[in-house]
Amino acid sequence: MGTRHRGPIEEINALNAFIKLQRAAESVSARVHGALPSGLTVTQFGVLETLHHVGPLCQSELADKLLKSGGNLTLVVDNLEKAGYVLRERDPADRRFVVVKLTPRGEAFITSLFPKIVTNVTREMSVLSSTELADFGRLCKKIGLQS
Repeated sequence: MGTRHRGPIEEINALNAFIKLQRAAESVSARVHGALPSGLTVTQFGVLETLHHVGPLCQSELADKLLKSGGNLTLVVDNLEKAGYVLRERDPADRRFVVVKLTPRGEAFITSLFPKIVTNVTREMSVLSSTELADFGRLCKKIGLQS
């Protein structure tokens, strides 16, 4: 369903494209993240995946990478810490900074979970050709980086 907005064609086209983008993103995300165990949120997965691939990060850097507020990320990290997947340590060089890192349990958990997510992402994106994927990635980046 497109927009019901009545205005200039540029607005109608922009709104219709935005609606399609939002619906596609929500639909794909729900299917991709269907592999997440019960009780693990998409943001918690994002924290674990980022720490797995990037390594330990200050909580503020982690929030920036995940496009989350500091307050939201604090709660997410609190819950992951309670589950035994991450731990916080004060940066010895600057005690104002708190570094978040995976525990051995967290590393084992994300190492076993990540391939399932990769399989789901690959399946979802398989409807596009290699050229379409490259174009899609370029267009998403163009939209995402505009100021």
